[in-house]
Amino acid sequence: MLDTPALRTIEPATPVSLLGASRIAVLVPCRNEAPTVATVIAQFRAALPTAVIYVYDNASDDDTCAIAKAAGAVVREVGRPGKGGVVRRMFSEVEADVYVLVDGDATYDASRAPELVTLLVENDLDMVTAVREHDDSAAYRRGHAAGNRAFNELIGMLFGDRPADAFSGYRALSRRFVKSFPMQAQRFEVETEMTVHALELDLPRTEVLTRYVARPAGSTSKLDTWRDGARILRYMVRLYRDTRPLAFFSLIALAFALAGLALGGSVFVEFIRTRQVPRLPSAVLATGLVTLATVSLACGFILDSVARGRLEAKRLAYLALRTVRNS
Repeated sequence: MLDTPALRTIEPATPVSLLGASRIAVLVPCRNEAPTVATVIAQFRAALPTAVIYVYDNASDDDTCAIAKAAGAVVREVGRPGKGGVVRRMFSEVEADVYVLVDGDATYDASRAPELVTLLVENDLDMVTAVREHDDSAAYRRGHAAGNRAFNELIGMLFGDRPADAFSGYRALSRRFVKSFPMQAQRFEVETEMTVHALELDLPRTEVLTRYVARPAGSTSKLDTWRDGARILRYMVRLYRDTRPLAFFSLIALAFALAGLALGGSVFVEFIRTRQVPRLPSAVLATGLVTLATVSLACGFILDSVARGRLEAKRLAYLALRTVRNS
């Protein structure tokens, strides 16, 4: 990570055409964004004139596709709903040196895109995250803001580094990151998985405050606060299990062991005193719980070796690709 404060305010950018980033792709995943997609395309074309803008339409039932084509974007359609699947297909199909990923709802500040790209290229970073800054309650509902802070804290606790905005949909990414990222997320967990992947490999990255505004009239959010929040939480637990299996299964082993000791402690004391086991079911259950604790701990050690192998494979895939400056 840059040896600077986590959140930066960048000075006016050097023209990106002079930074060796000859191919810039703006990736816009969309689902029913007819009221906003043309605005997003126009704003990013003005901000990054040399970039190719790709709109991937995710089973929209409005005029998103037609509007995006008329606005001059490269439009491709993905029939299966889910943002994660769309972004995964974008990453696999689009060829570029620098990628700017942004939602199609016209809530992010396109004028900051050259600064994000400049910071990425000049410092040979793999990810620059635009941290949402807003002064309008309509832009970022209080419940969403509180949930975002809670998830950021949880990621910091589980993975060792707290992001400022793990769910930001506006990021500049290197080719090295995009083409070595084994994404599995299906829906709105995609930003969480990108953040955890960068933390797991300790990739060079930074965060920048950017303006965030309310959706224009007629545009509606696809995010369901409780349902998608629960799905993201489950996915975060899964990521923790896959990347930190020893810690994950050690916690399970500890829970089983404590339950077994609590249940079997009095039985053991009574056996020492009387040489009898009057509560045989409790003794059997306590023995089973301690056995499960042992098995869980053994699973943790075995899967930790597997996780280390997976981490090495990810690192090798990452290192096999050229840096931004050498693209």
